[in-house]
Amino acid sequence: MNIENIEAFVYINHYGSFNKAADVLYLSQPTVTARIQSLERELDCRLFDRLGKQILLTDKGKQFLPYAQEILHTFQKGKHHLQSKHTLPNELRIGSTVSVSNYLMPDLLTALSRRFPGIHFKLTTAGTDELAGRLTAKEIDVAFVRKQMNPAFQSYPLFEDPIRLYVYRDHPLAAAGKASIRDLRHEPLVFFECGSLDWLRIHRVFESLEQPPNIVFQVDNAETAKKLVLGGAGICFLPGLCARHEEMEGLLIPVEITETAGISLQTHLVALTGQNTVFLDALLEWGVPWSYR
Repeated sequence: MNIENIEAFVYINHYGSFNKAADVLYLSQPTVTARIQSLERELDCRLFDRLGKQILLTDKGKQFLPYAQEILHTFQKGKHHLQSKHTLPNELRIGSTVSVSNYLMPDLLTALSRRFPGIHFKLTTAGTDELAGRLTAKEIDVAFVRKQMNPAFQSYPLFEDPIRLYVYRDHPLAAAGKASIRDLRHEPLVFFECGSLDWLRIHRVFESLEQPPNIVFQVDNAETAKKLVLGGAGICFLPGLCARHEEMEGLLIPVEITETAGISLQTHLVALTGQNTVFLDALLEWGVPWSYR
């Protein structure tokens, strides 16, 4: 079985288009089509159906997909292992989202420096989509981002950061420790939003109220949001990671809201498949003792 045919199959499914897969693989569209036809002859079944301009997996294609993905991942990892040098690079280029850069990277970079003396570390802070693009372009080596579904990436879930309501320590809800979304109807809210789909879930919870929430301040920076809450200007839903020091010092008090329980931000460690495995293994073996739990 030709690994290039399997690669074409996986990429067409991911991008939903023969043309897009051809562009990514630096091939012509007829070449990609020929590879799929060859694979279909070998498997003696049709793998894709066309519905107008849309490309859909057949039932047989759906059955074969997880095996194709595993074959491709194993091949790429093995190929890199054989071709890679046994010496570590002089520099590790790390990308991370804002929250990871602000609250985890100082500890992480210090620990990495101890583990890999003599290596220089370069940090780039950006949004998930931008970092995924830089990883594909090989402008960075590893990244801490939201979940990515890309056949070119190896991705490992690293930690979940629960989003909870935080109030200042003298607030009436601080003593109770829990409340319902209806209890917040008249509270002045500081709304911090980082662009994740998880924040849309917070918005939807408020849609159950008869009247819109009293959002007095809407900000896109966690530190600004925290300072507004600390100053008594309002209360705010925040990721636990960014509030952990203030919570430990008793300055910010988490309040459990039943309707928002389980909403969290998920951070994954990603890299191009088969690359930078030494650093990935070190991070995964180490675990995340520096994360918010």
